[in-house]
Amino acid sequence: MAFKKTTSIDTAPDSPDLLLRLLPRRKIPDVLGHQAQILADYATYSDDSDVALQLPTGSGKTLVGLMIAEWRRRKFGERVVYLCPTKQLVHQVANQAEEKYGLSVVTFVGKQVNFSPAAKTDFKQASKIAITTYSGLFNNNSFFDNADVILLDDAHAAENYIASHWSLRVGRKDYPVLHETLCRLLSRYLDSIDMTRLSGVWEDVADRNWVDMLPLPILLEIKDELVEIFDAQTADTDLYWPWSLLRRHLEACHIYLSSQDILIRPLLPPTYSHDPFDNARHRIYMSATLGAGGDLERLTGRKNIRRLAAPKGWEIQGVGRRFFIFPEMSLSENEVAKLRLELMKRAGRSVVLVPSDEKAKTIRQQIEQESGFQIYSAENIEKSKAPFVDDKQAVAIIANRYDGVDFAGDECRLLCIEGLPKGTNSQERFLMSRMGANTLFNERIQTRVIQAIGRCTRSLEDFSAVVVTGEELPDYISDIRRRKYLHPELQAEIWFGIEQSKDMNNTDFLENFGIFLANGKEWEDDGNKLILEKRATFIQEPLPAIDDLSKSVSSEVEYQTLMWQANYIEAMAVAERILGVLNAPELRGYRALWFYLAGAAAHLSAKLGNETMNQKARQHFESAYKSAPSISWLAKFARRQTPLVVEATESNTTLLTQVECIAAELARLGTTQERKFALKEKEILEGLSRPETFEQAQVELGKILGFISGKIESEGSPDPWWISGLDCVVFEDYVDTTEKGALDVTKTRQASSHPNWLKSNVPESANCRFTSTLVTPAKSIRKAAIPHAESLKFWEYGEFRTFAANALKTIRILRQSFYEAGDLVWQNQAADSIKENRLDLTSIIEDLNKHPVVGSLKEV
Repeated sequence: MAFKKTTSIDTAPDSPDLLLRLLPRRKIPDVLGHQAQILADYATYSDDSDVALQLPTGSGKTLVGLMIAEWRRRKFGERVVYLCPTKQLVHQVANQAEEKYGLSVVTFVGKQVNFSPAAKTDFKQASKIAITTYSGLFNNNSFFDNADVILLDDAHAAENYIASHWSLRVGRKDYPVLHETLCRLLSRYLDSIDMTRLSGVWEDVADRNWVDMLPLPILLEIKDELVEIFDAQTADTDLYWPWSLLRRHLEACHIYLSSQDILIRPLLPPTYSHDPFDNARHRIYMSATLGAGGDLERLTGRKNIRRLAAPKGWEIQGVGRRFFIFPEMSLSENEVAKLRLELMKRAGRSVVLVPSDEKAKTIRQQIEQESGFQIYSAENIEKSKAPFVDDKQAVAIIANRYDGVDFAGDECRLLCIEGLPKGTNSQERFLMSRMGANTLFNERIQTRVIQAIGRCTRSLEDFSAVVVTGEELPDYISDIRRRKYLHPELQAEIWFGIEQSKDMNNTDFLENFGIFLANGKEWEDDGNKLILEKRATFIQEPLPAIDDLSKSVSSEVEYQTLMWQANYIEAMAVAERILGVLNAPELRGYRALWFYLAGAAAHLSAKLGNETMNQKARQHFESAYKSAPSISWLAKFARRQTPLVVEATESNTTLLTQVECIAAELARLGTTQERKFALKEKEILEGLSRPETFEQAQVELGKILGFISGKIESEGSPDPWWISGLDCVVFEDYVDTTEKGALDVTKTRQASSHPNWLKSNVPESANCRFTSTLVTPAKSIRKAAIPHAESLKFWEYGEFRTFAANALKTIRILRQSFYEAGDLVWQNQAADSIKENRLDLTSIIEDLNKHPVVGSLKEV
């Protein structure tokens, strides 16, 4: 055979901004001015180990990344790996490289055994850039174990992809046998209420959003049993590899419990221990938003990353035009669903982002029932969007993803975002809702929101309507207290959307959407001009406590490294150094966490025989509680671990838990507009006025007061019950009578038997102290009923309704200052107000004990 012709050696210019013009197959003449600027800036720092580039959406991030990757391959002969969050983006980047920029690249997706031998050779010989997913690098047997350069595209989205390598998630539905085994193990340490939540026996918002963390001393007690259980039950599952990484480092991990899963992971990913990532001589991070508080370092486990700012001028220029629609400001839930369908019909193609597969299924059913649209999932468009883009009437429903799929130009003009949560895993939700560390995640959440709303505006000329519905996200976007931290253009777009969403009906929304879609003179005069004028009045303020967070992040990564290496004394010293930096008042919850982490390191050192660390551990654990006594988790931990901290009483812990539940309920009802709360208030007050709706209204009142409140319709079951901590008030409602009515034997027997029924049928009540209570307008009791009424309490019907009105008034006042779950200042105020107004169950029971049925009702 004839010898193969060899190609000439690839030439490389002195700087990557000069490379594109050397590529003969390119379809564009050269890089743009702002791209050349950041490429030249990068060349100055190309010898640093970690460099981050901020490249806003629409600035041509992919081209910049590919030019850097190809320049390093040519100039230094380096093996370069370009990482993308998803397979779809791998194919998208590769297609742009080949078709638009004239670069030859190789892609690696799927199983390693199926990788092309030719592609593997091209990478190993540094002949071509390798493009793969984050999971392609972060796995236990990565093919890319000798990469010289790693380029992380969409670095803001890397956290779950990187952290998942060191995360073991036991989903309640995914691994039912393993989950049930772990529940049995943990039942010794959880109260009956939390056990029902962990086991999946839950029904209201407080149960659904519940999340907890197992304290380190308990983790150490059960460590050996945990190892035995996971060794036995993970061998032939997807959990085997994460377990193999965590097994020898459990002391450096945290165990998070929620109603959906049990999660084991370290606070930060110990990426230093993953050779394919750590051994690379150079890492490049590209993102539309880098932030200044060290979040990129926390996401990637790197101590120091040099940041290069966005090109000059992009700090004031937005990307495309978004028309925000907040239909829930004017419409009911059913009306919102109808509006969404009508908008989809007019748009042709639309994209829906949802927080879960379950929500995706619900919306899919609605669309299938009401329209003939073709429906696509993320998997359907993973390799190519062409089928979706070629379909004139289609809906792409994408679950559990803020970003990763882009729809530019005419590909999609309607984006619907339904209830995206702020926290994406149990660790984030615990730190935000239970530890009051919201400030830590401000940058991360803001980035997610910006990425979510920008799925269909990828360039300056793009325009898309964004329909925002569901829990959390509408409040986050529309809250004026948060808006000031956003880009001025986005602030103006949101302001305009809110103004156009008040006092509207379906016809009004559809008419405005039609004007926007036409993108003509009417939209320019009545919409776009207003947005531009308003943009000029807004400025973007820095997020709070950003300097302290930036100063502490290098030490935080060092702490995690030392914990992973079991160097506990040094880890404690580093934690104390971190505590010396976290001084901003907004970081009180995060500071409390680091007191706990310092105590954990000292506790572990003491367990290894360094007894002098016992006192250090106690001091740090006590300081954790004292620095944030309004955190119920710390109060509970202090009672268990440091009993000398007398302030952390059972009643105080219960009160703090009640306040957290009230916060969850207020967040669910919305904080920026009155509608849902007002409807709930009306439903309760009107419901309590009628015998036929009294019981359900009583249940709803209990929920809004932060109690576990329920009612089961079955033979022998009681009327509603309220549970808080170890106390339970169980009601017998005799309200379909008048003052002339008399309590008979049947009613008293029923009421007296309710505790036994609850113990047998409601797991949350297993260890409760019961207060059986009669609610009635009746003033009399029959003589024969008195022996059965000795333990019953009396709550006069009119007084109960007065109590309800005052309770709702108090909650309404608290709502006025409520910002978000985990706000420690609000939690302190709320706890004081609840106690002062005697709305905690301890106070309610004290008042009920003053009114026993026998003695309060006249004997007849």
